[in-house]
Amino acid sequence: MLDAFSEPTFRKVIGKCIEEGPKQIILDLSTIDFVDSSGLGALVQLVKIAKGENDSGSLQVVTNPRVTQTVKLVRLEKFLSLQTSVEDALKQINPS
Repeated sequence: MLDAFSEPTFRKVIGKCIEEGPKQIILDLSTIDFVDSSGLGALVQLVKIAKGENDSGSLQVVTNPRVTQTVKLVRLEKFLSLQTSVEDALKQINPS
């Protein structure tokens, strides 16, 4: 669950990973069963951090149908680079 209660910790932990880690990130949320507006806001902030000032990074978000439906309700599916599997997200990072 990614909601108002878990969002601050989620944003802090994942934000630190993005800042310290590689420029291309895959965030697997396929086992999350619920995302509220706080969670969506955190995802938007994390994508902006991952892209950086010169758009050199990316954050691919792997979801399940339930999370995808929530994201589509607010029309963020393209901005959040939703993927159906880790394999699909890898293809976006390393197109062949």
